[in-house]
Amino acid sequence: MFERFTKDARSAVVDAQLVAREAHSDQIDTRHVLVALAETPGPARTALSDGGVDVAALVAQARGKIEAGDALDADALAAVGIDLDEVTRRTEATFGKGALTRAGRVLRGRRKHIPFTADAKKSLELALREAIRLGSKEINGGHLLLGMTRAESPARSILSDAGADLERVRQLAEGAGEAA
Repeated sequence: MFERFTKDARSAVVDAQLVAREAHSDQIDTRHVLVALAETPGPARTALSDGGVDVAALVAQARGKIEAGDALDADALAAVGIDLDEVTRRTEATFGKGALTRAGRVLRGRRKHIPFTADAKKSLELALREAIRLGSKEINGGHLLLGMTRAESPARSILSDAGADLERVRQLAEGAGEAA
């Protein structure tokens, strides 16, 4: 399937992995792909912008949700008797400021490939179906955006929360998909 991806779609998939690495995520989900699409010049970003979405605010919101979702839950740890602040304080006293963050980067850095979540895989499959439906021989970023808006996903929720008119964005993305 990836051989049918246009340059912007390939770039978005590669950049989604970078977004996941930056956030220290163990998997790539549709939020990571949405950030990459919104930051990559191409049909998806154009559809978002022309659809009235503040792309910079959308990226900030998505990155915030990624960070919040991937952070250790201090309340959950406290429920099992672990005080995250105390663990952090003692670790930094012994190994220096930022020791836990550095350790996480080293451990995650050993991993060359970050797997896609089921929702991200489904969105890629739906992108292919959208391209076929529109009669396109290639899959571009607009098709990826269509795939993410077609089914429930974290990216679709972020778009809705950002006030995106999903039907309008889909129409614009379809136009971009047909032009490809």
